[in-house]
Amino acid sequence: MQDALIPMIQTSLRNPRGAARLIMSMGLGRDVLWTALTLVAVINTFLILLIVATSSATMPLPGYFDKPLTLFVLIAGLMVVYIHAMYWAGLAVGGKGALMDVLAVVVWFQVLRAIAQAAVVLLSLAIPPLGAILSLVVAGWGIWIFLSFLAEALNLRSLWHGVAVVCVAFIGIVMGMAILIAMIGGAAQGVLS
Repeated sequence: MQDALIPMIQTSLRNPRGAARLIMSMGLGRDVLWTALTLVAVINTFLILLIVATSSATMPLPGYFDKPLTLFVLIAGLMVVYIHAMYWAGLAVGGKGALMDVLAVVVWFQVLRAIAQAAVVLLSLAIPPLGAILSLVVAGWGIWIFLSFLAEALNLRSLWHGVAVVCVAFIGIVMGMAILIAMIGGAAQGVLS
């Protein structure tokens, strides 16, 4: 496993589009990908709770940061919704990819992100200024990797099309959430009246 993992990470860092092609060529089944997404959501939940516990921030946090299960459901739910939103937005801007390909590259990206977050947390605990610098480097590099993965999974012509997909998907999610909240609020108001 380790012999395959390290070269895949190196390829992802150097040639993300090539890594995306490798990931999609694995032909992982739907059940494997959704299970992997769940596992990645668990790992992200743990890392977020670790970051909150080790940070010295004094600003108040939403209540779900005290409830790991709620945070997990929120993270997993957002990933599922965002994967679907990116897929449909990709089709809208002329992409020709498959939903399972988008899922596969997003899961792998989340694995990479979890590894990077763990490295940032460890370095931040040891040498805080270097942790902050690494965090900025990881963020910039992560954006390039993610856009490359998305462009490959959706057969987009350029990274700028990937940017368009991310923006359209984000706008779609915000509008959908606003409609959902309005419907829930209206229904709740009707029940309370």
